[in-house]
Amino acid sequence: MRKRGTSILLALIVIISTFSVTGKIGFAANQEGGAKVPEPVEADIFVEKVDGISEEFIKGVDVSSILALEESGVKFSNESGKKQDIFKTLRDAGVNYIRVRVWNDPYDTKGRGYGGGNNDVEKAIEIGKRATKNGMKLLVDFHYSDFWADPAKQQAPKAWKSLSFEDKKVALYTYTHESLQMMLDEGIDIGMVQVGNETTGGFVGETDWAKMSELFKAGSKAIREVDQNILVALHFTNPEKAGRYDTIAKTLDENQVDYDVFASSYYPFWHGTLENLTSVLKNVADTYGKKVMVAETSYTYTEEDGDGHGNTAPKETGQTLNYPITVQGQATAVRDVIEAVVNVGEAGIGVFYWEPAWIPVGPPNKMKQNMKKWEKDGSGWATSFAAEYDPEDAGHWYGGSAVDNQALFDFNGKPLSSLNVFKYVDTGAVAPIKVDDVKDLSISSIVGEDISLPETVTVIYNNGSEGTAAVTWDNDALQQAISNGAGSYVIEGVVEGGITVNAKLQISPRNYVVNPSFESTDRSMWEVTYKNGTYNHTSFQLKASDAKSGNYSLHFYSADAVDFQVEQTITGLEPGYYKLAMFLQGGDAGDDDMFIYASTSDKEYKMDTSVNGWVNWSNPEISEILVIDGTVTIGASIKASAGAWGSLDDFTLYRVRGVE
Repeated sequence: MRKRGTSILLALIVIISTFSVTGKIGFAANQEGGAKVPEPVEADIFVEKVDGISEEFIKGVDVSSILALEESGVKFSNESGKKQDIFKTLRDAGVNYIRVRVWNDPYDTKGRGYGGGNNDVEKAIEIGKRATKNGMKLLVDFHYSDFWADPAKQQAPKAWKSLSFEDKKVALYTYTHESLQMMLDEGIDIGMVQVGNETTGGFVGETDWAKMSELFKAGSKAIREVDQNILVALHFTNPEKAGRYDTIAKTLDENQVDYDVFASSYYPFWHGTLENLTSVLKNVADTYGKKVMVAETSYTYTEEDGDGHGNTAPKETGQTLNYPITVQGQATAVRDVIEAVVNVGEAGIGVFYWEPAWIPVGPPNKMKQNMKKWEKDGSGWATSFAAEYDPEDAGHWYGGSAVDNQALFDFNGKPLSSLNVFKYVDTGAVAPIKVDDVKDLSISSIVGEDISLPETVTVIYNNGSEGTAAVTWDNDALQQAISNGAGSYVIEGVVEGGITVNAKLQISPRNYVVNPSFESTDRSMWEVTYKNGTYNHTSFQLKASDAKSGNYSLHFYSADAVDFQVEQTITGLEPGYYKLAMFLQGGDAGDDDMFIYASTSDKEYKMDTSVNGWVNWSNPEISEILVIDGTVTIGASIKASAGAWGSLDDFTLYRVRGVE
């Protein structure tokens, strides 16, 4: 998230105090009393003005699914809730460019659409005409496939599958030339054409860059012949991969590919920092003299799923969500991507938001009805009919919209305030300051310990600043969790404005192992014994990357042979049943014999384990260890051939229940 300090907040307060009562764009004289500059507009979201943005900067959206959605009965309104053509709504919000994907033949042998809008040339023409009617240019995104083309999938169209490479080039040239001419004959204002979609690792079934370059050239040649004024764009993704864009741009240059725009996908939750995005695009622009832009971006405004088909974000792992999941957070995310492209300089020409109108065709509790519409109209990301062309993906996961919670319209088709970011970046926008998001808490405790939740929590305001606010917790739920004992709980709290916050409470049973993770320098409670003539080949290693938790672990390695045991005797236990566990990782352990064990006065317990790679942690457990006299010896025995290595960490001994 962008950090805005006290000085910016004070400046905003000053700005607010100068607004006219109309709330429309005002003008203030500069310090010299000369030229007047626009003041931020009053709005219900904050948007910081993007300095240096030009009047020609492309503020685009991809609404390729719109016709299918309308066929499924989806309706859109203006900010007042009155029904209105979505293209007019987009134009009123500052959008000046529409992007539309084009598939060659997105239908099965019976004429049933593959979904995702069923976007063939005819649909591109209809969308293009509506865009032109509303004063917006069109970017035509040829995938040169019959369905989705992305870094993982670059299939040739069905009709091109058996063509030789030379014939494939001719087919691509002819298809591009004829399709564009059809669109221009309909009076569509085409400003740019993409030769391929996210062609980072392949194009039309080819993965060799020499052949890919020849195909790029064929598409570019067709575009140039149809209209010299149309910009030719190539589209790639994963700017966060070091050296990727420089390598691609260099290869295109060496292969003498004719194009104008180097386009990138940039999704904040996948594709690294904005600073890196600016840097890699600027390098391409400065080194190879190309225009650059972001062809796809988006951000989520809610965690809610609107149609019963899972969403691409947010996910619990593998994603970086640097903005609040709110309308304000979404607006700020889009604003910052625009700024990142503007910061490239003159060569940074624009940003396109991907599918801001792909909202639900019906609520999650009407899945059967939704599925009928997705299948009939192609208003979901894929239909079951796509299985013949894309059996590994669409054949398994066909369904609805995976981005309804990233739309710039709510689930009922009314524009969100974040849609206006496209015009607010020119002037800036301010709003009454309020809490926009609250950071959830994670609290750990041991059974029997006093548990109290904080009186205040960290909040994020809609201007991007952070603060604290009083919180009222659900005390009944907290007391119930304490009463229940060991387990995972979520305690809900409420802050000002009725915004909820969650305290994720983990209550663990008492661990009777002393210094279980070896973090304390006093390790006298642990006894390490080397067996069968082996010598000292373990150490309490300070290396967090080899530890399951904390910084230390018990590391082992020997060029000869590994054979040792580590154990601890625990006394003063209440009679009852206990569970022992620990974590182990490592490798190169041939002829191994590894296990954890527990010894009581009347029984030996044992559980085998093994290693299977660095930080691939094994977690052996022994349950139902009966302790009668209060004493148990717990430990691990590790034996393996020469060269074996690894580490042990986080021993636990929990009391499960008493003795009846």
